[in-house]
Order: sequence, then structure tokens, then C-alpha cells
Amino acid sequence: MPQTHSIGPSVAFEDVSKRYDGGTIAVDTVSTAIAGGSFVALVGSSGSGKSTLLKMVNRLIDPSAGAVRIGGEPVSDAAPHELRRRIGYVFQNIGLFPHMTVAENIAIGLRLAGEKARTPRVAELLDLVDLPQAFAARMPDALSGGQRQRVGVARALATAPGLLLLDEPFGALDPVTRDQLGTAIRALHDQLGLTTIMVTHDMAEALILADRVLVMDCGQIVADATPQALLAGEGGAVADALVAVPREQARRMRALEA
Repeated sequence: MPQTHSIGPSVAFEDVSKRYDGGTIAVDTVSTAIAGGSFVALVGSSGSGKSTLLKMVNRLIDPSAGAVRIGGEPVSDAAPHELRRRIGYVFQNIGLFPHMTVAENIAIGLRLAGEKARTPRVAELLDLVDLPQAFAARMPDALSGGQRQRVGVARALATAPGLLLLDEPFGALDPVTRDQLGTAIRALHDQLGLTTIMVTHDMAEALILADRVLVMDCGQIVADATPQALLAGEGGAVADALVAVPREQARRMRALEA
């Protein structure tokens, strides 16, 4: 696929909160703006609110208060199914339909949109995610975990969305495959001019792939900085604790090599 010159839309959270019955606060009055074309990572420990915040963008979760905007338009103005056709979404469990071929899985969004000529687009997408054309006829259970996740990425990009949401997309993969797929997604982000928001608990992954890292704790954004600033210790105590993990692992590796 040739490189595009369009840039994905901006995303804005305006005082958004999510409170559940029983008093649990998953997201607590978050306001932040994400520029079009940027790659932003949402990082935090389990229960910090990062996945809840992400799912507000495509209305898998609606906020209890506040508003989310894409390109300046409230997401609440669109029906959820129409909104989601304009947003690519990749999650950890992949969610391929086991009774459909790879081609049918990739083209599901195109079919729902009424697109008739789906075969050329599927071929284009297989090339885009670096899978052989012969995979189009395979069933998902014939693929490795990394291959299935590449199919998931192709499916998310099928309708040419400008916005890509990644919810722990590499969590179930082995380290080598995880690294390869992360590098591939960053390359696709740059090539297609996407706005990408990725949830991860892996700070090293966030630092390597993202332009900007938002650190969440107890439902709030407690640090908002570039990877370079976080590595320089400018993110505060919660961010420093997350950065310390890959830094200590790297120190131990150097010690072993010595």
C-alpha cells in the first residue's frame, strides 16, 4: 500500500469519568487532547483505568460524565456501530471468527459496509501486514498467535480508518513475536498517517513505540510526557516506578554480559 499523506483525527477527553454501581470509580475526571497523527501509549498498573479510557473512544464504554471527541465531534453524536466502522480496534484476544477464513475475517467490516469488491482489498491488506496471499484461504486455527494478530490488524485497517485503538494487543504473544509485531504496527502508523492510541502495561514497549506516554493511576493521568522526559525522571513517582522495571532489567543483563 502506498504511503498516504492524510493525517488521522485528533481525540479529546473532556472531564470524562466512569463510575460503576457500588461506587467504583474507573476513570476520574480526565481531560487531555491527542493530536492527529500521533502515537500515544496509555500505561499503568492493572485497574488504573487505561482500558476503560480507551474504550470510551469507540463507545464500548460510555462515560458517566464528560465527553469524548474525535476530530472535534462528540462520539455520542454517532450510533455506536457507525462510529466503530471509522475506528480500527485491535485487542489482546484477537477475536477472529473461527468458522470464517482469514479473508472473510479481514473483510467483515467491508461486508457490513456494503462493499462488493472485497478481494483486492484483502490482498492489499495481507501485503500490508506481511502475510502471504495464500493465507487468505486458511482458517484461523491454522495460524500461529502472531499470524492471527496480524490478521486482526489487517481487519482493523480494512475500512481505512484514520484512528487505530490497541488494547494490550501483544499480551498473549511470545517476546520475539511481540517485538516484531510492535515494530510492524509502528511502521504502519507512520506509513498510513494514523492516530494511534495503545494501552499497555509494559513501560518498555510504551517508551520504544510511542511519541507520548500517558501514565494512569487510580483513574487519573498522573504523567504526560515524551519517552525521553520519562527516562530523565520527569514523570513523577508513579511513572518513575514503571520506568525502573525495564531499567533494572537492562542493568541485570549488562551485569550478566560483564
